[in-house]
Amino acid sequence: MPERKDEVAPPPRDGEWRIRYGANDVVDGWGALECEAPERLRWVWEQLRHNPRDRTNRRRQHRLEHNLSSRIVDGKELEQWQIEVTGSGRVWYVIDDEAKTVWVTLAATGHPGATDRGKGRGKGTSRRR
Repeated sequence: MPERKDEVAPPPRDGEWRIRYGANDVVDGWGALECEAPERLRWVWEQLRHNPRDRTNRRRQHRLEHNLSSRIVDGKELEQWQIEVTGSGRVWYVIDDEAKTVWVTLAATGHPGATDRGKGRGKGTSRRR
C-alpha cells in the first residue's frame, strides 16, 4: 500500500515530472477518485506528469488563491495548484521545480470546503505539510 512520499506509479521517463503523494490521506483520496472517474484521473495524471502549470483550460487547472496559493514543503515555499477531476472531485498539488516533482496535497471526490467563498482567504499564510 502506498503512503506519504511514495511515487504515484509508474516512474517518470526523461523530461517528465515525478509525482509523489504529499500525505497518507492523499493515497486514499486518489484511490477513491480512481474508482469514481478512472479516465478523468488518468487525464489528471498526464497533466501533472507533463505540464503541471498548463493554462489551456484555466477553469479546470489553475493556481489556488490567497492563503492556499502556496504551501511549505520540506522548508520550501511552493506554488499550490488545483485540477478539477469531476464536477466536485479535485486534486491539489504543489510544484517543486528544483526537484522536478509534483507533490499531491489533496485528492478528494467531494469539493474541498477551503475554496468556498469566504474561506481560505487569509493573506500571507501558507499551510505546512
